[in-house]
Amino acid sequence: MTLSCKHVLITGASSGIGRELATLFARDGYALVLVARDLAVLGRIGEELTRVYGVAVHVIAQDLSRPNAVAEIYHELKRLSIQIDVLINNAGFGTYGAFADADPAIELDMLQLNIAALTQLTRFFLKDMLAKGEGRILNVASTAAFQPGPLMAVYYASKAYVLSFSEALANELRDSGVTVSTLCPGPTQTGFRRRARMEHSRLFDWGVMDAATVAAIGYHGLMRGKTVIIPGLKNRLLALIVRFAPRRFVTATVRMLQDKTSAVLPS
Repeated sequence: MTLSCKHVLITGASSGIGRELATLFARDGYALVLVARDLAVLGRIGEELTRVYGVAVHVIAQDLSRPNAVAEIYHELKRLSIQIDVLINNAGFGTYGAFADADPAIELDMLQLNIAALTQLTRFFLKDMLAKGEGRILNVASTAAFQPGPLMAVYYASKAYVLSFSEALANELRDSGVTVSTLCPGPTQTGFRRRARMEHSRLFDWGVMDAATVAAIGYHGLMRGKTVIIPGLKNRLLALIVRFAPRRFVTATVRMLQDKTSAVLPS
């Protein structure tokens, strides 16, 4: 096993974009700290990455919707003398349906994960990066961050927070040696659609990128210090168009895309 002088912490590392980012960092020799809820899955991923790339992997099973989870992660790594050089805030989930019909407990968990945990992780590890004079942070938002999202109102708003927070922080940290990047993917082939119960939404009928491609674009943008990273030409064009189109038209268009169609995901 090779010992890397640099560690990356990746949340939501058990599948999708987080899993693909773990592979990219392992390939480049980073020691990994992988965080997700399922210890068994993380363990298998860690063993595979160690076997293939010879890197050290530390796994932490935590549910980041728990308010105390972030502090527990930070103090565990301090106890192990593991200093994080790159932070990837990838964990997040969405809910689908009218706000008035939503389960308040689930939506509060989503806000805790998508906003509060991301903010807390950034605060904890940013202080150590600033003390060292270098570091990288990648916060995963979404193209949802650029406009309101009827039928996913809270999710879209949470991703708007991630983008706004990250862009402001990137400006504050200019010339500090620490960069903050935001990855804003469009529909991506991950477990997100099923968890959000969007099987019948039209949104995913307009083209879906694979997680490996999105992760590679995010990885290279992060390493270049790019502030906002939007994978895919179509997604970049859509993010540009919504800046100039009338707000009511944009919101109505998103509602049309979010509405249900007769299509059903294969079992």
